[in-house]
Amino acid sequence: MTPLVSIEDLRVAFNGVPVLRGVDIALQKGEAVGLVGESGSGKSVTWLAALGLLPRHAQVSGSVRLDGRQILGAPAGELDQVRGGRIAMIFQDPASALNPVLTIRRQLCEALVLHRDLQGNAVKAEARRLLDLVGIPDAGRRLEAYPHEFSGGQVQRIMIAMALAGNPDLLIADEPTTALDATIQAQILELLSTVRRELGMAMVLISHDLGVVAENCDRVAVMYAGRIVEQAPSIQLFADPVHPYAQGLIGALPPLDGPRRRLTAIPGTVPDPAHMPGGCAFAPRCSLVAEACGLAAPTLAPIADDRSVACIRAEASRRALLGIAAE
Repeated sequence: MTPLVSIEDLRVAFNGVPVLRGVDIALQKGEAVGLVGESGSGKSVTWLAALGLLPRHAQVSGSVRLDGRQILGAPAGELDQVRGGRIAMIFQDPASALNPVLTIRRQLCEALVLHRDLQGNAVKAEARRLLDLVGIPDAGRRLEAYPHEFSGGQVQRIMIAMALAGNPDLLIADEPTTALDATIQAQILELLSTVRRELGMAMVLISHDLGVVAENCDRVAVMYAGRIVEQAPSIQLFADPVHPYAQGLIGALPPLDGPRRRLTAIPGTVPDPAHMPGGCAFAPRCSLVAEACGLAAPTLAPIADDRSVACIRAEASRRALLGIAAE
């Protein structure tokens, strides 16, 4: 089956410094995929590059296909139809994504006119319906309000309404609960889940919160230093992570039941893209590092039908299993 979105060997460099080093990921229609990793891993840059939203001095190469059609490097007019129409994105800081001098009606109706070709009273009626959908009380009156008149949680709801205005096939939620308290965070995540289920959208959830990803995603991709180092179904990844970096991330989560244990910590920080270590980028921080880790960067290789890992330990285990199967 042709994936809804397929990204292959996506690479990005700023001023000659690589920040994405060959990202491969595909999404099926209606699927929810989580993208996790420390700040600086390349999670947001991956999708900004895919949608042509990076600054002009960024060097971008690779392939991004939407329903099998290449959109990386597509003409501006074609991308304008894709962005907000087929693929919508909720950005990290919703307050800065809204124009402070325009009413919510102006900003929401602009998206409806552009992507749904609505006119007149139909535009305002649909804008009011979208605000009702995302839980803004007294939607008809609040359409005439300005962004500063809403709370942080309400602004995030408005951004979700704007993202839904074009009836997208894919919603990219980039840290949608940042700076929200726990109660509002739960409401926003429940809203995203309900909307995705009712509209049949696919979703990419970019987050540092592994609990949020575990609860809301079918599949998870772990990113480190501009590459995906492990992809697996959500249940499998959280039950049995294979890559040492994924093990470190999940080992830092406190267990909700069972005996207490000391939380693990990953030493060091994500390497500077301008001074990337040779071989595996995670090797300097890895407790299982071997001499071979510094020789070449491991490729993202399948270790099961629906699971891939970029680690020489996983590759060695896979070759051993293949040898046993051959015998």
